[in-house]
Amino acid sequence: MYRNGKVLVGKSGKKDVEILLNMANRHGLITGASGSGKTITLKVLAESFSDAGVPVFLSDVKGDIAGCALVGEESESITKRLKNLGVKDFEFKSYPVRFWDLYETGGHPIRTKVSTIGPSILSIMLGLSEVQEGVLDIVFQIAEDEEWNLIDLKDLKSALQYIGDNKKDFITKYGNITSQSIGVIQRSLLALEHQGADKFFGEPALDIHDFIKIDNDGRGVLNILHAVELFNNPDLYASFLLWLLTELFNTLPEVGDLDKPKIVFFFDEAHLLFNGMPGYRLKQIVQIVKLIRSRGIGLYFISQKPTDIPNEVLSQLSNRVQHTLRAYTPAEQKIVKTAADAFRTNPEFNTEEAILALGTGEALLSFLNEKGEPSIVEKAIILPPQSKMGTIDDMTRNKVINNSDLIGKYEERLDNESAHEKISQKKEEEELRKEEERKKFAEEKAEKERLKAEEKEKKEAEKKRKEEERQKEKERREAEKAKKNNPAYKLGKKAVNKAQDKILNKILNKVLGKFFK
Repeated sequence: MYRNGKVLVGKSGKKDVEILLNMANRHGLITGASGSGKTITLKVLAESFSDAGVPVFLSDVKGDIAGCALVGEESESITKRLKNLGVKDFEFKSYPVRFWDLYETGGHPIRTKVSTIGPSILSIMLGLSEVQEGVLDIVFQIAEDEEWNLIDLKDLKSALQYIGDNKKDFITKYGNITSQSIGVIQRSLLALEHQGADKFFGEPALDIHDFIKIDNDGRGVLNILHAVELFNNPDLYASFLLWLLTELFNTLPEVGDLDKPKIVFFFDEAHLLFNGMPGYRLKQIVQIVKLIRSRGIGLYFISQKPTDIPNEVLSQLSNRVQHTLRAYTPAEQKIVKTAADAFRTNPEFNTEEAILALGTGEALLSFLNEKGEPSIVEKAIILPPQSKMGTIDDMTRNKVINNSDLIGKYEERLDNESAHEKISQKKEEEELRKEEERKKFAEEKAEKERLKAEEKEKKEAEKKRKEEERQKEKERREAEKAKKNNPAYKLGKKAVNKAQDKILNKILNKVLGKFFK
């Protein structure tokens, strides 16, 4: 219940145990064994924040938080609890709810672009090693440099295929890109599609400001993620919540300390967020948890054991609710001691014993006081929710969805030009260029072969001509020789020689006669 700037969570005897609204963005933790009442506490907090005009986001992994959309129902047990608590101004009511669903069935679709979610969180979704994540980093950088808009998985697969086929063109500038890593990423994307994650990537992308809405009565809207199916894919569930956390941090401006948070996020089954998280990424998350308070955002983690949350994150969670734990082994007893040591001691009871003895709907509570200091731990009974407890039918869910002012904004998927189309066009242009190069090469080759044939033909013609000339010369010489060997020719030649000698002698005698005269 919300009243006078405070969230009444429970009562310890006649003492109210409350969260100060201006301290609600100092983050919080709700832990306890299964069936201890964590969901009830979660609903009480969410309803109270809504009444205070603070929007809330929470995931519904069992389907029983959806009842916030309906008026609570009075029962004998609730009436008895309220009487024992001495709460007289309790009112059953419904709350302004918006349902969301990654799978587009139980609420407004939630989508984002592949380029927006980034390689780090996508690597978590895909279960990549550090080396494979490095290759994915390169793929995203190439896409940015080439102005490929990575919207959906189709775009990413096209980019991976193109870069893998042409990795030699990129290695010098961007670093090593192995076919093995490309193959692992492609197979992991296929597995992610089988989980239905392809619905998460696309447009129109979620506007995170649509989570931060107030209804006409001044109450904060409860944004409920229908996560019953999503929770069956723990890696995708955890990655989605991490993306929301980083998206909030990167989108919302710093506002400093406010009278009340701008929005409160509840991360149910929070242990999934940190399972197997490498140290370098945990540092990033810790930094966000530390700084996101300045954006006016409160984070509340819900899990079974406080040890599910890394110590670096635990140290930032100031408002704490501890439901009962069960300790049958030394390891479990150690967890109980760790949980007890996190509270300021109340001299009226032993904290460890109290944790083990708490009944359903009871909890140890410690919230920040006006000075920002943790209060002494109190053993309290949690108030009942004011809205309906339990699930709702599909007809009621659809009615809430169709009455939302966001209906029609996200339902129709867009298919704008993106990396897939650009890469396909690039491939076509390259294929056309290669075809032209092949055609040009073929033409040049044909021209070379034609010139070679002409040159060969010319040489053969020249050879034939010379051969004919040699043959003619040979025939001429043979004819000449035959002529000379002819008897008639020889006799004629001899007669000619005699005549020539006679004429020559006559001339010579005449000349000599004149000379000696």
